Amino acid sequence: MRPNYISVLFLLTLLSAGFFYFSQKSNTSDIMVETEEENDQGEFLTPEHPLQIEYMRKQDYPGSDIIIEQTLSPESNYQRYIVSYQSEGLKQFALLTIPNGEAPDTGWPAILFNHGYINPSVYRTAEKYVVYTDYFSRNGYVLLKPDYRGNGNSEGDAEGGYGSPSYTIDVLNAFSSLKKYENVDPNRIGMWGHSMGGSITLRAMVVNPDIKAGVIWAGVVGSYPDLVYNWHRRSNTISGTPSPAPTQFSRRGRWRTELIEKYGDVTEDNPFWQSISPTSFLSEISGPLQLHHATGDSSVPVSMSEKLQERMEAVGKESELFIYQGDDHNISTNFSTAMQRSLAFFDKYVKGEQ
Repeated sequence: MRPNYISVLFLLTLLSAGFFYFSQKSNTSDIMVETEEENDQGEFLTPEHPLQIEYMRKQDYPGSDIIIEQTLSPESNYQRYIVSYQSEGLKQFALLTIPNGEAPDTGWPAILFNHGYINPSVYRTAEKYVVYTDYFSRNGYVLLKPDYRGNGNSEGDAEGGYGSPSYTIDVLNAFSSLKKYENVDPNRIGMWGHSMGGSITLRAMVVNPDIKAGVIWAGVVGSYPDLVYNWHRRSNTISGTPSPAPTQFSRRGRWRTELIEKYGDVTEDNPFWQSISPTSFLSEISGPLQLHHATGDSSVPVSMSEKLQERMEAVGKESELFIYQGDDHNISTNFSTAMQRSLAFFDKYVKGEQ
């Protein structure tokens, strides 16, 4: 009887070990299913990336109350303030201007003003773009110019406008804050952007459907392949391939190397690079665009605005492009003409004047 008893114990031990092994394997598989999703071909999909437009559309941008931090000297027909608001728990600063007089019944129309790249360590809220903001402020608009995180006194790290969505997140929270601000018409808010601020404006307008219209000057508004291969690049006449990116791009471009290593080469048909390019979503842009660019722009090639205009036309969206021969990145020589056109565009599509 004793040998049979030992055999039974051995068999039970084997069964218990097998049950433990397969139950652990099943648990491991469950964990894998929770962290990765299979597509129809049985391949695991890449987890969502914060730069992807569809991902950004799923997020909340509640903004906050706008708090007046400092009252600045007034201009002839409007008041000026340095204000703060919240973006992802970070205190962000901005310039706010408000017209004098009684607001319209529905509230003032407003413009959210997205500035271009300025070294974050020397950026100051009430400096730079003064003549730009003044033009809109003295023509009946509330204006809010957010600093972006890490710029000036705004909390957070200055992560740049291309490898991170953080600046656009700050702008989208500023937009929500502006919608809630007293005497602002939440249904009449447009967006203006210059250079990097143009890129932010375009991204914001394919994420948030409530932005009435956008004006972009000298915008970095290409697809990500455009940014990598056609921006600040010199042609290699021997091989026909792009030369290495310049120092300006490389210093703030570590994100590019990291994304290429993870998602593959930067091509127009790579689904990932399509998914983070606002130009892939122009059929769903929130409103019409007006584009301004100069042929003498040594910072951003005029071809970016030209191609964006073509892409807007291809999807049947309203846009117009003004090109200024020989002018510079700031459209300095034709500034008055460009501002008049910008104001007329906002008056028509934001203010509602025909």
